[in-house]
Amino acid sequence: MKQHQQSFGQSSTNEDYYINEQGLMVFTAQFHLKRGYCCGNGCKHCPYPKSPKSNKG
Repeated sequence: MKQHQQSFGQSSTNEDYYINEQGLMVFTAQFHLKRGYCCGNGCKHCPYPKSPKSNKG
């Protein structure tokens, strides 16, 4: 967890992500809304409309 806090900052909470069955960190819609923009990586819970320029998030 300490490594996670160094990578993502102290502001990340358990409401920002969860660990899926494969052990991967999955960000929640709440995290994306706090970030304030779509990164374009096709995130599972991206709350932003899909861009017509790409298939990503």
